[in-house]
Amino acid sequence: MKRILVTGGAGFLGSHLCEKLLELGNEVICVDNFFTGQKKNIVHLLDNPFFELIRHDVTNPFQVESDEIYNLACPASPIHYQFDAIQTVKTSVMGSINVLGLAKRTNAKVLQASTSEVYGDPAIHPQPEEYWGNVNPIGLRSCYDEGKRCAETLFFDYHRQNGVAIKVIRIFNTYGPRMHPNDGRVVSNFIMQALRNEDITIYGSGEQTRSFCYCDDLIDGMIAMMASDDSITGPINIGNPGEFSINELAELVIELTGSKSRIIHQELPSDDPKQRRPDITKAKELLDWEPIIPLREGLIKTIEYFKTI
Repeated sequence: MKRILVTGGAGFLGSHLCEKLLELGNEVICVDNFFTGQKKNIVHLLDNPFFELIRHDVTNPFQVESDEIYNLACPASPIHYQFDAIQTVKTSVMGSINVLGLAKRTNAKVLQASTSEVYGDPAIHPQPEEYWGNVNPIGLRSCYDEGKRCAETLFFDYHRQNGVAIKVIRIFNTYGPRMHPNDGRVVSNFIMQALRNEDITIYGSGEQTRSFCYCDDLIDGMIAMMASDDSITGPINIGNPGEFSINELAELVIELTGSKSRIIHQELPSDDPKQRRPDITKAKELLDWEPIIPLREGLIKTIEYFKTI
């Protein structure tokens, strides 16, 4: 049994990760300040004697003994991370410093949940890990994009300078049950609008593309990365290389919900990437991982969840 710390453990992905780690026979400590995380995501775990919940903001130092750390603490949707841009940067940067300092003291292996947003509006398609990105450092999305890029820098400097065992993954669009219904992300937006028979809002022409990875696949990739040889530090892309236009996603959601919604178009937000698709060659070769759940199947499961709320 390992003692595993998950920061942001009450969030969408964090709660699924806590659940899976417990299933695998570990002791799990969940740290969350509940800015975007929700207690209902982990309430079913509270009676488990091997699960512990700590309300705490990672921008402040904390002391926890653990063998492994998954650092997922950071708002991940534009509505949430732009709400308090300065705090978003602090969460990525100061949060990483505190987590890395903890890992250094306890000799824990630590995984950083980075993001495909480090690639910005990419000039290379699909995006390999070697691509340095095309990011606006002063735009509305910069608090998240540049915060995550700086966090990666910190992880590799702690590894080189202090010998901390690190793992860095870059997460591409992920969806599934426990997504926040008002997080402004495209899958949750479309499903909520469709279930209410409201107009489905597409920003821009809708020809921009995204790749959507179901949460169970993502969690398996995350755990595979943590379990890999210490020489594999990353960064490694974790996502589904299946590519869909936003128009295709909207039409599929309408079909699966049986909605009467119409599709309308509004102006595209600034710095919104035109294409996003992971090159997962490294994940396949180094982790023996690739996603197995197709978009239609994952959307059906996600729609069923949203019907309950």
